[in-house]
Amino acid sequence: MKIGVNVPNFGPGTDPGVLRDWAQTVEGLGFDLLMLSDHVAITPDVAERYPAPFYEPFTTLSWLAGLTTRVRLGTTVLIAPYRHALLTARMAANLDALSGGRLVLGVGVGWARQEFDALGIPFDRRGRLTDGVLRDLREAWADTASYGDRRIPVWIGGNSDAGVRRAVRFGDAWHPLHCTMPWLREGADRLRASASEQHLPVPAFAPRIALRITPTPVDGPERLAGEGTIDQIMEDLDGLRLLGADTVVLDPYHGDPRETSRPQPARQALATVAAHLTAPRTPTEQP
Repeated sequence: MKIGVNVPNFGPGTDPGVLRDWAQTVEGLGFDLLMLSDHVAITPDVAERYPAPFYEPFTTLSWLAGLTTRVRLGTTVLIAPYRHALLTARMAANLDALSGGRLVLGVGVGWARQEFDALGIPFDRRGRLTDGVLRDLREAWADTASYGDRRIPVWIGGNSDAGVRRAVRFGDAWHPLHCTMPWLREGADRLRASASEQHLPVPAFAPRIALRITPTPVDGPERLAGEGTIDQIMEDLDGLRLLGADTVVLDPYHGDPRETSRPQPARQALATVAAHLTAPRTPTEQP
């Protein structure tokens, strides 16, 4: 199972130097994947969670590709209706080629109604529009002479039943976000059931979970995967491995934009996880 990191590409503390440091940290600690979020118009509903400056993911990942050599680069998640499918196909294919085949294209339907309005895109049709973009991406990339012959992995975000069905129809992986461990276990079952109902292969399972290390255990049914002591977090990762997760993305951003001005605690949490991932484990600790 591979481990990735969701890096904040927004907020008052984010600038090119901070983004460069994040990339060097993620790659230097040995993580497999660096992912960025997507917004285009920072309307009030977006700014409440992800304020300016907001670094557009294709532009930023292209720059980070030149600053890294090994780590995969991805979107968690690109909001499909915000760009014409052929524009997305071209930008993704070019970024993949320029990075040496390191792109993972995570795609979702979006949630910010005011941002949809600012872009002139009907919010209530976002699911149907996303399906159309995904179909058009596959059709465009079939022209290997124009777009290259590497199959870019497409991860489908969305925790709803519609998101699960979309992942089975169009995705190489299902990419649910910020859930409890019981929900993820049930979600893995839903993924297999949906694939069976649609008579299609089961896509890979690639959740994005929290990363919040606490000095004492976090208990209760609302505990998100990735929250708690380092032992709890390692148990969560072991549990996800047993569920068949291909990749798990750690999200060290806890929702307060002021965190972007003090990234060291998040980076230290990642270093702690990296150390535990590489430390020898006794037989009783094996998943």
